Amino acid sequence: MVYLTPGNPNKRLKKVVAFVLGLAVVFGIRLVDLQIIEADAINAKSYEKRAVTRVIPALRGSILDANGEVLARTVFRYDINVAPSKVAPVSRTVDGKSVEVSVDEIAGEIGIILQMDKAEVLTKISGVGEYAQVKKRVDAEMYRKIRDLDIPWMYYDPIPDRLYPNGAVAGNILGFLDSEGIGVEGVEAMYEKCLAGQDGSETFEKGVDGIKIPSSAVITKEAVPGRDIKITINADLQYFAQQVMADTVRNTNADWGTAIVIEAKTGRILAAAEAPSVDPNAPEKSDAEDRGSRIFRTAFEPGSTLKTITAATVVDTGAGNAETQAVVPYAFTLPKTGYVVTDSHSHPNEKLTLTGILRDSSNTGIIKIGSSVDYKTRYEYLEKFGLGKKTSINFPGEGSGLLNAVEDWDGIKQYVSMFGQGISVTPIQSAMMYQAIANQGVRLNPILVEGCEDDGGKIPTAEVKPGVKVISPEAANETMLMMEKVVEHGPIGHYGYVPGYRLGAKTGTAEIRDEATGRYGNLYAVSYIGAGPVEDPEYVVAVTAFKTRTIRNSLAVATPFKRIMQQVLRTYRVPPSTTKSPNIAEEW
Repeated sequence: MVYLTPGNPNKRLKKVVAFVLGLAVVFGIRLVDLQIIEADAINAKSYEKRAVTRVIPALRGSILDANGEVLARTVFRYDINVAPSKVAPVSRTVDGKSVEVSVDEIAGEIGIILQMDKAEVLTKISGVGEYAQVKKRVDAEMYRKIRDLDIPWMYYDPIPDRLYPNGAVAGNILGFLDSEGIGVEGVEAMYEKCLAGQDGSETFEKGVDGIKIPSSAVITKEAVPGRDIKITINADLQYFAQQVMADTVRNTNADWGTAIVIEAKTGRILAAAEAPSVDPNAPEKSDAEDRGSRIFRTAFEPGSTLKTITAATVVDTGAGNAETQAVVPYAFTLPKTGYVVTDSHSHPNEKLTLTGILRDSSNTGIIKIGSSVDYKTRYEYLEKFGLGKKTSINFPGEGSGLLNAVEDWDGIKQYVSMFGQGISVTPIQSAMMYQAIANQGVRLNPILVEGCEDDGGKIPTAEVKPGVKVISPEAANETMLMMEKVVEHGPIGHYGYVPGYRLGAKTGTAEIRDEATGRYGNLYAVSYIGAGPVEDPEYVVAVTAFKTRTIRNSLAVATPFKRIMQQVLRTYRVPPSTTKSPNIAEEW
């Protein structure tokens, strides 16, 4: 038999105590390491898990009209959201006492502010998810009222909302934004860098319940708002011109129409009206081709409005004057080619001066006198009048029209170009040709935007830069006097007469060439472009309608020109003319 001797209990106790002390030292060292040495790193990791960063959107700058009226501005709308899994009664202090407000009561308060039924609110805030939207894009007033309820499980997302208070007024010029808030058309795209601000950011912590801790919010990057710009458009005049053009397009069953008002001595665009127009608040409701600006993009053969340029060239080169005579037939056969040019209506040979030729808009007559200037020189004048190149505005999508190289002008184009065939222009180019005549022969750069707001909060005025001297002041004045006879005695031109004012103008009816066949059909681009008062021209008005069907000549735009010019003279309080038109022989 073997006997076991019991161990020493004191010895065992000492071992246990030593083990416990050793373990305590290890934990102590680890605790010091965690709380002191690694504390910052641990807190940072913990914060990363608790912290949420969100973008603080910047306000986009406003677009103002010439008088400071807001045409485009950005406001914040707010999405009202909730974390359904965190929905619970809320404690409030009333008369110094803590009072618990039930979810049902809170839903009623929310419903009153957001104009929703309490039952609908309860449905939206119920559930186990972390996100539900109660109402989308409420205005600032509703947002403030909801925020003041101080409900911890509700949160809000600010959403920038671009507003165009005047709807479609100048819509084709203003442009609009895409879904990302970036300008994609018009001035919005042209001045994206000025208008767009810089988004900021905010970081905040969430508690264990997943709800934002209000006191933890830290703005890590301030949002920088965009800057305002001012354009030269007069909103009231623009509205009027758009209404006139909408009527014109409807009454003539045209594809589209444009009206431009230019301040002759500065080149400022005071109105740039189009029909159809686009409402930038809802561009998707317009056809794609109606969302841009045809004034800058769309080119067409100008027709007889170019006869004025031919006449001005004749006078400026000294090849003729307002009373230069010609025997004008109904038909004229071009030399070498055998191509026959006719007037718009049959007539016997007529004895007309250059003024009479403009008055009656004779194709054969302008060829007979215009041919006294060689075609290469006439080409150079067309270039100086701004044809064949974009304007300095460089509007998004702007076209340059068509002015083929002079080397490519054949024996037909050398002649028909004198009355606007074989050349194409945009509406803005047409208007600026006449601006040059109205401005003592100097073509200026058109101005659409005054400038972008500077660091001091001021919007500068655009500088009127020296222009291109196209013709002499004497030639410009003589051309204006010839244009005046068109308004006084022209078979269609007289429909543009404004009582009390001396105006000069020219009509244009251009056959539209079929791109498929190359032939000219029975649809027309019709124009009426004029300036006044003749004794000191201040304003140019250019009206065009494309593919008119009920009225197939420039009569379709004569009355619209008159209405717009009357409004311009009234708007800018231009006094009636006090001088009389001089006698100029129109026939001989």
